[in-house]
Amino acid sequence: MADFEERRLPVGIQSFKEIRRNNYAYVDKTEIVWNLVNRGKKYNYLSRPRRFGKSLLVDTLQTYFEGRSDLFEGLKIMNLEKEWKKSPVIRLDMSRAGASEKTIRSYLSMAFSREEAKYGIAMHEGASLADRFDTIIQTACQQTGESVAILIDEYDSPLQHSWKTPDHEACTAVYREVFAILKADDEYERFVFITGITKFTQISLFSVLNNLSNISFDEPFAAICGITTREITDYFGPEVKAMGEANGWTEEETMVRLKTNYDGYHFCRSNMVDVYNPFSLVNALADKDIKNYWATSGATSLLLKFVDDMEIKLTDYDHSAILSTIIETSDVTGGGAELFLYQSGYLTIKGYMNGLYLLGFPNHEVRQALYETVLPALAMRKRGDIQSAQDKRKVIALAVELDDQGKGLVDWKQVGVTEQ
Repeated sequence: MADFEERRLPVGIQSFKEIRRNNYAYVDKTEIVWNLVNRGKKYNYLSRPRRFGKSLLVDTLQTYFEGRSDLFEGLKIMNLEKEWKKSPVIRLDMSRAGASEKTIRSYLSMAFSREEAKYGIAMHEGASLADRFDTIIQTACQQTGESVAILIDEYDSPLQHSWKTPDHEACTAVYREVFAILKADDEYERFVFITGITKFTQISLFSVLNNLSNISFDEPFAAICGITTREITDYFGPEVKAMGEANGWTEEETMVRLKTNYDGYHFCRSNMVDVYNPFSLVNALADKDIKNYWATSGATSLLLKFVDDMEIKLTDYDHSAILSTIIETSDVTGGGAELFLYQSGYLTIKGYMNGLYLLGFPNHEVRQALYETVLPALAMRKRGDIQSAQDKRKVIALAVELDDQGKGLVDWKQVGVTEQ
């Protein structure tokens, strides 16, 4: 580990290569990464909330498949990987694909053009995206003599942004057209990894890949993203100490504050390990301050779309139960508000018994973020229209209940009340 004065924290950095080349602090997840790749399951899906390190994980996988052992020096994977076999990698970042059929097709066409240039592929004019994807996968395998690693990051971004718009069905149609190739080209593929936040089961990624392994609830991968208490101790001890000194706290008091605000996520039903939100934690250590970093980084776009369907009594969600069949397999568009709030990080697993998950808020930051977003939305979603007195009373009643909890969560002006 570098000396404290030489260390830099990777605030917002999603590139494994940049972190390793520029001596940023790095929480070593490479043993988990190696186990994921080498467990004998080709098709894998991981759901985690936004800002939880999914893109960094994808970049780590890409670097591994590229055989860049030099960037893994000193990490746990060096004791596990012996061959460092290089594989062709096709990586798609669907967060860049917009939210319409046109923008998705444009992004995929651009991404496929880069791959075609790499392998000298000349497709005939008018070739479909599916045909181009198919040709790229097969050619990459044939030219290199190695099967292909395919990494699809933030697969659901266009579907999130287009949901409840006229463009949504056309967007899902593009997915069904293009990604059905993944199953057809099985013999040319080494590993397929897909990340997202929410699950849209009607697209071919889930309906065609019936052998897709959803690792989102698997205990061995519960901490593949995020940071555990042990990892804070192992990798960020100097930063915790410096944060405490800057604020007049002991190290123990600093850890309590970090835990209260950023810890509490659980992603499996047994032997639940506490996981901190990495974005908020690293920002807090860098700033030596406790703030609501996660919410201010941009609210999940679907949240306000769900407001109309949510029960006004949001406090009920802090102790809500959901069937395992719903939380583990259901489509976000039909699974209810609890499912969406879990997938997007506003709720987490608190317990499990007899086919039921108990959900609740992971920490103070998330509780505050939800209420600061939802309350104004409930009060202002029909700005310019006359809000019914009944709706107004419901919003104020919720605000009163929250204020009575003494958590300082209510901005009464945003609720629409100038005098209490």
